[in-house]
Amino acid sequence: MIQLHTFAALTAVATTLVIFSLPRGQTWHRRFGWLWVIAMTVTALTSFAISTLRPGHFSVIHILSVATLILLVLGVYRARTHQVEKHRQSMLGLVFGALCVAGAFTLLPNRIMHAVLFGQ
Repeated sequence: MIQLHTFAALTAVATTLVIFSLPRGQTWHRRFGWLWVIAMTVTALTSFAISTLRPGHFSVIHILSVATLILLVLGVYRARTHQVEKHRQSMLGLVFGALCVAGAFTLLPNRIMHAVLFGQ
């Protein structure tokens, strides 16, 4: 599950960079946007199967996973209803909150990614 979570998160990061380089609202922006939404959904859902700080229990980071799922639905709804500025705000909030902040938390000591990157 950790490998799937990591793959989905890295896919979301890479896709974010691609989306930021594309013209807004065009076909490729929408296609990569759907890939990003899928990657973020998989990342959020697989996080519920990972509980290394308190095995069998959820941690504070899981609240962010719930918020991510809600904001993904809201962001897609806003895009589909042509609420462009609100869509932009939702998605940027997810990029910085769910990718950057949550990504930083994974690098804290006693976390799996900290051990992978920096050793025990």
